[in-house]
Amino acid sequence: MSYKSSALARAVRMPLVLLFLVLLQSWAQAQFKPHEELGALFKDVQLAPVFPDSKTFPDCRPRIAPEQILRAYAQEKDKPGFSLQEFVLRHFEVPVEPANEFKSDPSKPVAEHVQTLWPVLTRQPKAEQTSLIPLPNAYVVPGGRFREIYYWDSYFTMLGLQESHQVGIIQEMVDNFTHLINTLGHIPNGNRSYYVSRSQPPFYALMLRILAQEKGQQVLAQYAPALQNEYEFWMQGQDTLSPTHTAHRRVVRMPNGSFLNRYWDDDPTPRPEAYKEDVEVAHNSGRPAQEVYRDLRAAAESGWDFSSRWFADGKSLHTIRTTQLIPVDLNALLYHTELTLADMAELRGDKAQERLYRKRAIERKKALITYCWNPKDQFFYDYDLKSQRTTDIPTLAAVTPLFFCMASKAQAKAVAQRLERDFLRQGGLVTTLTHSGQQWDAPNGWAPLQWMSIQGLRAYHQNALANTVAQRWVQQNTHVYQLSGKLTEKYNVEEAGTEGGGGEYPNQDGFGWTNGVLLKLLKQQQGQ
Repeated sequence: MSYKSSALARAVRMPLVLLFLVLLQSWAQAQFKPHEELGALFKDVQLAPVFPDSKTFPDCRPRIAPEQILRAYAQEKDKPGFSLQEFVLRHFEVPVEPANEFKSDPSKPVAEHVQTLWPVLTRQPKAEQTSLIPLPNAYVVPGGRFREIYYWDSYFTMLGLQESHQVGIIQEMVDNFTHLINTLGHIPNGNRSYYVSRSQPPFYALMLRILAQEKGQQVLAQYAPALQNEYEFWMQGQDTLSPTHTAHRRVVRMPNGSFLNRYWDDDPTPRPEAYKEDVEVAHNSGRPAQEVYRDLRAAAESGWDFSSRWFADGKSLHTIRTTQLIPVDLNALLYHTELTLADMAELRGDKAQERLYRKRAIERKKALITYCWNPKDQFFYDYDLKSQRTTDIPTLAAVTPLFFCMASKAQAKAVAQRLERDFLRQGGLVTTLTHSGQQWDAPNGWAPLQWMSIQGLRAYHQNALANTVAQRWVQQNTHVYQLSGKLTEKYNVEEAGTEGGGGEYPNQDGFGWTNGVLLKLLKQQQGQ
């Protein structure tokens, strides 16, 4: 008897809620993994390429069993006149853009436009024989080519859902992420089988804070086991580290014996959703291919895919070295996770656990300041494990110690001065100071970084600059909306009314986190 049939046999004796959970787990076990199950066909399709966007094929639905498709491919591929594209279209159903019939009305206020987008971007739970991992509840997707949930995107989307009083969908999304932790051991990059080997910036604790604002502090007690598992995923292997074995997966033992974290991916192969692009980068890098693939995937886990922030020469993707760096933003997020775990322990009266996590947070904060603060430049940078010094590549990741109130007043003031002098543009804050052609570089600005910058500045009473950034970002969003009827993934903050660009794919509209941050900022401006 197969796993699925035995699960179904057990399920008939269970309540309906448990039945649905058992079915979800059996579906997850049998999840279609195109990059593994389609073998040479997958590589051939991606390298051809059959589709302009490398993400399209991994999202396709096979019309018959993958093994049957492979047998047919082996029989047909060497015949005269064989068309790979025709074969694929005959055997696979290509995903469609669900919102392609939506028509916006730029004459309406932008806040009203966002309200009309929430149902357009909402997906209901379903199970299908594709790479999509089924979830038990409804969720909001970013939009465009991003047809699934994304981990860190969802927090910023929730900010807008909160302003829209959509507490129910926030609850459902939190429960979806909790389900992923409970079934996979962590929250993947997105709910696709090809994303499972990596995560994204750990915003789960902040999602719980939003839900607790709406439903009370008992939320923190309810979700404590899931956050504990999320934390253990990031810290896995810490107990094995020593002065001679300094790194394991995502955790690193620093020279002074403290522990900080890095981005990682357990699979050193090309990303299925960017297969051709990764193969070409590795081929032209002059480095071992597996090393390059790991660094590309680790950058995807960071959410900053891609940025000169990760490049050894500060210019070229071929020099990517993500796994050699201690990112300032990741460690600020894990500091907040540790504080949240301490607060959860306090709520349940567990003094020992509370002391443990407050101690870990204090130690992490001290280590972050030690390794990521450059006293000469008066700025926060990532730390290079190989050279044992800060990278000195200025990026907006420097605002995260302000967002989580880890910086001293003097450090915050210095960061604010640097932002105003070097990063401030007419449309908001630029992501880095480098024009590399990558999307997480100049001239682009991104909603999550604007939000953390604005809130971090306000936390240290740098209100004038915070208000300027907010005003310029809202104006840029609104200007593009009035011109195009769209709210987009990113913006060119150096030119008025201009969308962002660069990177591996065209700028997308929708767009979850832009909508969320914009609504939150509009509400704040109304209250000023």
